[in-house]
Amino acid sequence: MATRSKQKSLARKENADKRPKAIAKYIRISPYKVRVVLDIIRGKGYNEAVAILENTPKAASEVVVKVLNSAAANAENNLNMSKSDLYVAEAFADQGPILKRINPVSKGRAHRIDKRTSHITVILDTVK
Repeated sequence: MATRSKQKSLARKENADKRPKAIAKYIRISPYKVRVVLDIIRGKGYNEAVAILENTPKAASEVVVKVLNSAAANAENNLNMSKSDLYVAEAFADQGPILKRINPVSKGRAHRIDKRTSHITVILDTVK
């Protein structure tokens, strides 16, 4: 069953993405709201993206700037890259698990409230 497992793991490491990235999971904000903010910074330089996020009046911008700073720190510490050479190559928000809550309404009925969560991923790359 476990044939060639060492070869497979080495091949997986060689084909792995070498770009710095950061992931924030189970963030209690709807992915639809996060995607609006991510669309603004995608393709921008690191310093420009941070400046945009700090002046964006959206709730998601606070979380996204943390993920962006984490990805830049990963690039600087783990891959010896300079922050000034980085740009946002990819940024996306996937849907996490939904917290289902119930709101009682009249005549003994109940309406469901979906509290959505997000998995936010930011991948940086160097300007070539």
